[in-house]
Amino acid sequence: MRIPPRILGATALAAALLVGGPAAATAGATPAASPAPVSQSSYAVTAVGDICYSALPAQAHDTLDLIEAGGPYPYPQDGTVFQNREGELPRQGSGYYHEYTVVTPGSDDRGARRIVTGEKSQEDYYTADHYASFALVDHGC
Repeated sequence: MRIPPRILGATALAAALLVGGPAAATAGATPAASPAPVSQSSYAVTAVGDICYSALPAQAHDTLDLIEAGGPYPYPQDGTVFQNREGELPRQGSGYYHEYTVVTPGSDDRGARRIVTGEKSQEDYYTADHYASFALVDHGC
């Protein structure tokens, strides 16, 4: 089973909060400046559109639920590194993106639909045309 990097980061954060982590060790120290929040719109590039979570097909919701749960996934390719060879997504380092199958009813194989995740929370991209185009999922609508 592969665990997306963003889940590992959330697990580490939760562990640090539960056991005191770095915050407990520096309780008397002057707090460091927090990084500015990053809006989802900063992920977008010209080639990436957006799509409301509610507009995704039901099978995409199922895939997103499996990703959040850490699997199990229906296909062995799910959770593997997505290389972004097409260059449609924002440029990131190797291993930043991971891909997951969105079941396509009536297809004899994996079909063309995928969710590609980035490392940031809720940085999910949907493609219905096997990476020719992507839409950033807006989880707020």
